[in-house]
Amino acid sequence: MIRIYLLCLPLLVAGCAQDVSPNSYSVGSVGEVNRTIAGTVISVREVDIRGTTSLGGTTGALAGATAGSALGGGTRSNIVGALGGAVVGGLAGAAIEASATKQKGMEYVIQTTNGNLMTIVQGNSPIFVMGNNVLVLYGSPSRIIPDPRQ
Repeated sequence: MIRIYLLCLPLLVAGCAQDVSPNSYSVGSVGEVNRTIAGTVISVREVDIRGTTSLGGTTGALAGATAGSALGGGTRSNIVGALGGAVVGGLAGAAIEASATKQKGMEYVIQTTNGNLMTIVQGNSPIFVMGNNVLVLYGSPSRIIPDPRQ
């Protein structure tokens, strides 16, 4: 039984990685009007995107507490085992989540047509290069897409 909890932890955490693609919209974004502004990419660099929701640590702590409470022969041993298991499980779950949610992305600095600069980080597909004309779509999340007028 305890092994089942521990085996399920990586599966639960694997679903934590957010979709950072500019091609994905949340259901709440459908039908919303967003402001759009034209600009030119002036800087591009690859970045690491790390997401944490604390789900991994919480799930690990619960699984560790359950596993730890089964150790020992008496109430006191069960409590000590549960506390120790919760700490170890929480640390392991957080580490698994950090590893599972890490992904590559791109940081773009955009100079808008009115001369302002803005920085946007999004997924690494599609990749824009310096000099590309783009549209910045304000929203949640904001994103850049190719300017179809070019």
